[in-house]
Amino acid sequence: MSTSLDRSDTVNSNITGISSSLKFLLGNLKNFIQAPLTTENYSVWRSQIVKITRANGFDTFLDPSFPPPAQTIESSDGTTVRNPAYTNWILTDQNLAAAICATISPSILPFIINLESTSSIWTTLATRFQSTNRSRVIQLKNELHHISLKNSTMTQYLTDIKSIVDQIAAARSTVDTEDVIMYILNGLPSSYQSFKTSIRTMLTPLNLDQLYPLLLSEEIHVATDASRITSTDDTQ
Repeated sequence: MSTSLDRSDTVNSNITGISSSLKFLLGNLKNFIQAPLTTENYSVWRSQIVKITRANGFDTFLDPSFPPPAQTIESSDGTTVRNPAYTNWILTDQNLAAAICATISPSILPFIINLESTSSIWTTLATRFQSTNRSRVIQLKNELHHISLKNSTMTQYLTDIKSIVDQIAAARSTVDTEDVIMYILNGLPSSYQSFKTSIRTMLTPLNLDQLYPLLLSEEIHVATDASRITSTDDTQ
């Protein structure tokens, strides 16, 4: 049997209704999407759509390499009739397209509102956001390069760094662990100089889970030393 007919098997054979899996997907899709698609969250949005459609057997509708069934077929008496498989496919595809559009912010909808199939909507969004996504990764890596402790607590500083790294990962890119450690150390003030030197000269590299408690401990030591110096100055 052809792949196009296989694709139509995901819907109920009764062309007047829809399958329970499609009903579930249509009823819950917006609940699974944490936020409507914007220019800032494409990768997260895409991942959520892929997961929910794949879990329910409809991910091939996102793929333009899976064409719809033929619109008509030849019946046993030689006449041309509408293909029930195509009717089922249209039922599923249009419901999916409408459901996906309901998870897209109004600012994005004009770019896809005239597209007719789920796969055309999907591929158009992918093409549009690829360059945007690359720009977002560059922006985030630049933020990571220039981040510094300043007046933040160590906990907030590390939380901010983790947030940037997570956003880079969500944009389908990565930052090497050693690079993250370098950015963390580079953002520390001169009062952490001896600590930075000791970390950089270690024979056995640390991972982030090992580094974090050391940073929190060093924050206490730096604060204690600063307090001691202040007390000494006050007594002079």
